Amino acid sequence: MPKASALLPPRTVFFDGVCNFCDHSVRWLLAHDAEERLHFAPLQGSTAAALQREISAFPREIDTIVYVDATGTTPRVSSRSQAIFEILAELDPSARRWRVLRVLPRWFTDLGYRALASSRYRVFGRRDSCMVPSPEVRARFLP
Repeated sequence: MPKASALLPPRTVFFDGVCNFCDHSVRWLLAHDAEERLHFAPLQGSTAAALQREISAFPREIDTIVYVDATGTTPRVSSRSQAIFEILAELDPSARRWRVLRVLPRWFTDLGYRALASSRYRVFGRRDSCMVPSPEVRARFLP
């Protein structure tokens, strides 16, 4: 049986599938990914579970965004603000302007990320289940 990482699309964003803020973020990414380079999967799903067993760097918690770049020989995993900056680099030019924040120290951008992540349910709410993608984008979602 092949490894889960070998079956991944080249660029996959893992998100908290029941978080309203995360749901809106994924919709924003879909709108700004003109070349359809990104694929998506909930952190609560079977794809994330398989990668957690296979890749030690894959986070176990769901309070983060995870980006897996599988374009090389081994998948590269990033999380929190680092994942956001790498995801933004894949988007259309109008969305890339946010990458300027990358000049800030990572401890600082991760601090901001953690503050938002810790209050996301309280501020934005949560869903009872993961989002159901529209038929137009369903092929870009993994279980």
